Amino acid sequence: MFRRGRYLVRLAVVVLAAVVASLAPARQASPPSNASSEARRREFTQRLVAAAIERTHHVVRYEPAYVRIPYPGGDVPADTGVCTDEIIRSYRSVGVDLQKEVHEDMAQNFDLYLRKWRWLASHPDANIDHRRVPNLMVFFARKGESLPLSARAEDYAPGDVVTWDLGGGVPHVGIVVDQKSASSGRFMIVHNIGQGPRMEDVLFNWKITGHYRYFGPAL
Repeated sequence: MFRRGRYLVRLAVVVLAAVVASLAPARQASPPSNASSEARRREFTQRLVAAAIERTHHVVRYEPAYVRIPYPGGDVPADTGVCTDEIIRSYRSVGVDLQKEVHEDMAQNFDLYLRKWRWLASHPDANIDHRRVPNLMVFFARKGESLPLSARAEDYAPGDVVTWDLGGGVPHVGIVVDQKSASSGRFMIVHNIGQGPRMEDVLFNWKITGHYRYFGPAL
């Protein structure tokens, strides 16, 4: 009788625990905090800026010709390129393939890109679309952050992508890095305007047409 009583007590405890567990709300995974998201963005930006500066150690002949390249992950010959190729190569160094990202967005939203085009085309082209400044402008505005076109140097931070009109509607693009000009105190720009990738104090040399931040599809 004594053993049976202890058995019934243990059984009651087990049943009660099961009931309590079934009534408790399911524990849900906490969403990532703003602090952790900001930390990931800072880390991404640091790597992107380092990749852009590293590009200045490469010898690149300015070559704007149309080239058929693999997809995804395709690139023109490493010793050639234009201004957009420095942006593409910098982002690819930190795991973001702009060829793939731009092509996929254009394939789904081609009409949105047509408004920026100077070139006649009837369909997306993974060989060249990501290498055109107007397309990058639409993509960064859609998938990243489009920031004010400020005349204040302090509004442009390392990792920001900036576009310009060189005159006559000729577009250009570069990336802000964390090295400052000794003469102006401004953050410098890594870009290729014809002499290969260089780091120069050219933020306000031409009319700014776009100011963006893009942390990749994961962030």
